[in-house]
Amino acid sequence: MSQILLYIDEDSMDEDFVQALRSRNVDVLTVVDVGMLHKSDEEQLDWARVNYRVIFSFNTKDFYRLHTTLLAQSLSHTGIILAPQQRYGIGDLMRGVLRLINTKSSEAMQGQVEFLSNWIS
Repeated sequence: MSQILLYIDEDSMDEDFVQALRSRNVDVLTVVDVGMLHKSDEEQLDWARVNYRVIFSFNTKDFYRLHTTLLAQSLSHTGIILAPQQRYGIGDLMRGVLRLINTKSSEAMQGQVEFLSNWIS
């Protein structure tokens, strides 16, 4: 069972959030880290797939649409974690992400969408 490697998209690139994840030894990259700033959602999801990373985004509508489109085409991705923007503080985001990545493996995330609200109590 391998650990989830996170990839934070442009919409959810909060420096405090990213630093908090890194301080807890979460393997996380952002679009800035890998030179993918201003790329399309499709390109971001494809980069995540090629690099075995689960994408984290506040862009729930577009990424869920991409997920259903890929499934309809019998294609997959390495996993998507979605959270509504402005709904949670960094503490709640952290607890939800840590609970998720300590519960699910990267293999279990294949082709899956997880809503962070299900992991925040």
